[in-house]
Amino acid sequence: MDKIKRSAAEAVAGITDHASLAVGGFGISGVPNVLIEAVYAQGAVGLGVVSNNCGVDGGGLGILLAAGRIARVTGSYIGVNKEFARQYLQGELEVELVPQGTLAERLRAGGCGIPAFYTPAGVGTQVAEGGLPWRYAPDGSVALPSPAKELRTFGGRDHILEHAITTDFALVRAAKGDRHGNLVFSKAARNFNPLAAMAGRVTIAEVEELVEPGELDPDAVHVPGVFVQRVLPLTPEQAAAKGIEKRTVRKAAAHR
Repeated sequence: MDKIKRSAAEAVAGITDHASLAVGGFGISGVPNVLIEAVYAQGAVGLGVVSNNCGVDGGGLGILLAAGRIARVTGSYIGVNKEFARQYLQGELEVELVPQGTLAERLRAGGCGIPAFYTPAGVGTQVAEGGLPWRYAPDGSVALPSPAKELRTFGGRDHILEHAITTDFALVRAAKGDRHGNLVFSKAARNFNPLAAMAGRVTIAEVEELVEPGELDPDAVHVPGVFVQRVLPLTPEQAAAKGIEKRTVRKAAAHR
């Protein structure tokens, strides 16, 4: 029952070339940066990543992306990550863009053992009809388009079939956790982290505060330990290292 790992390198051991990773976080909130940096140091290449976005330039998954370690991304948006956009448009990276709610449900379904489900999201668009560029050719043409999806009508409304997502590993960041793997997430970090944790066959959690079993209120646990295989306690310095995506300030009032 003791799932504690004493180093980040030990926590990510076994993540080999071409492994698939579900990674928690939204923007720069709730991103398992320590584990991502450990994967970078470990050297795995050809990774398939499932994450809402692929980090930012120089941060989060953006570190692996810039190093050419990621071969495929399944996510909801590219955002302001210029390197992500460059690699995608120049045909260096395969990208499956998925409606955000659909991505969340595909991860949840994978964790619950549901192989597929129907949703109206994307009906009447290329999400359903196919043709979205998964990979571009160097000349800008579409080298690999998305396939069309099965369509069925329920209650007079069209729905498309979406397949669940499971991955070899999941990397998540929690505010609190115990050595049994029970996790609690804080505020906006409770975004894709619980869903990613459920979808991974081996889930690795970095926790800002390690508590003893029994200290967490069972009603407050967001992900039970049955979904988590490894727990990495962060140092106070690692736990406090949280960036600001966009710093906005106002001009100081003129002194009179």
